[in-house]
Amino acid sequence: MNFTKGEILYIDKPHGWTSFDAVKRLRSTLLRRLKIKKLKVGHAGTLDPLATGVMLVCTGKATKQIDTLQAHVKEYVATIALGATTPSFDLETEIDATYPTSHITRELVEETLKKFTGAIEQVPPAFSACKVDGQRAYKMARRGEEVVIRPKLLVIDEIELMEFSPESITVRVVCSKGTYIRALARDIGIALGSGGHLTALRRTRVGDVSVSDCLTVPQAVELLNTVVIESDDDSIPEN
Repeated sequence: MNFTKGEILYIDKPHGWTSFDAVKRLRSTLLRRLKIKKLKVGHAGTLDPLATGVMLVCTGKATKQIDTLQAHVKEYVATIALGATTPSFDLETEIDATYPTSHITRELVEETLKKFTGAIEQVPPAFSACKVDGQRAYKMARRGEEVVIRPKLLVIDEIELMEFSPESITVRVVCSKGTYIRALARDIGIALGSGGHLTALRRTRVGDVSVSDCLTVPQAVELLNTVVIESDDDSIPEN
């Protein structure tokens, strides 16, 4: 493998880690192994700390492919709690309101989910990396400032109901770049007349890369520490 000319690593991001945490760990391992001080390492598509799953990490000249990789269709499995909302639309913040759920049936959920397929407009969460007047929205939200974000057009190819109860649903979502599953949880909750927030999220596919193709961070670190590394001229392998 030649990490300066460029490699793409398929990583299963762990729960509680930021995407940057994973990139930083892999970069530091490579710098020590290669005995260099600088190397471009980046990822294609941020996952929230509470989310897990497929993350594509690019090294060296492969970082030029990040925009292309980010544009690939993504698949998620999401669990949404119904009957309660949070300011961040997930478990990062505390519940701020509760609603009845006794009216929610499987049939109602299935009919409601149909409204979210195809091209839709979605307002990203205030607790997100979107920029508002040059500032990251989440920084403004955490300071208690009002955050106004314009709706964005996106495409949801599929939503499949996998598990149901009046208090919680699990769905599989296939969607375009830029989709916030937290915002989808909010909007589904509103459409059901109950409120909703995300309680678990796993990205199971990016393009043709599925989670079964991915390495855990410890597995990736072990690979980077043991794999044969090619020199820049591709002619002499380095142990």
